[in-house]
Amino acid sequence: MTPFRIGRAVPLPPEEVWRRLTDWPAHGRRMPLTRTSVLTPGANRVGTRFTARTGIGRLAFDDPMEVTRWEPPAGGRPGVCRLEKTGRLVRGWAVIEVAGLPGGGSRVGWTEELSVRGLPRFLDPVPAAAGRLLFGRALDGLLRG
Repeated sequence: MTPFRIGRAVPLPPEEVWRRLTDWPAHGRRMPLTRTSVLTPGANRVGTRFTARTGIGRLAFDDPMEVTRWEPPAGGRPGVCRLEKTGRLVRGWAVIEVAGLPGGGSRVGWTEELSVRGLPRFLDPVPAAAGRLLFGRALDGLLRG
């Protein structure tokens, strides 16, 4: 597994950035050929589960995830959300961090580590590079609203 990290600084307050980045169905609208379904009713919290289904018809796969850490930003404290990916094809984790910046705005960090079943380890940099590109575009779209 090769981790990758994406960072952004935006003029939005941390609470708004958090709301946008933890809107799981919105992630599906920003990723190509992906639809995200939340499986756990109610507000986001530790234990919230959702699945991103990517592909077309029979040529699709599920990427189930569960929130294992949920600490929204509040009172000047940064927010952290950790997701565990538990699929048969894609496994790993993601951490979303949101912190306020002096003078306003927010800093966003998105770190992810992916393992694709059947992919030889020497090719690990390939999903990391693809992840940086795809997740970077999705992150930009989510932050634009």
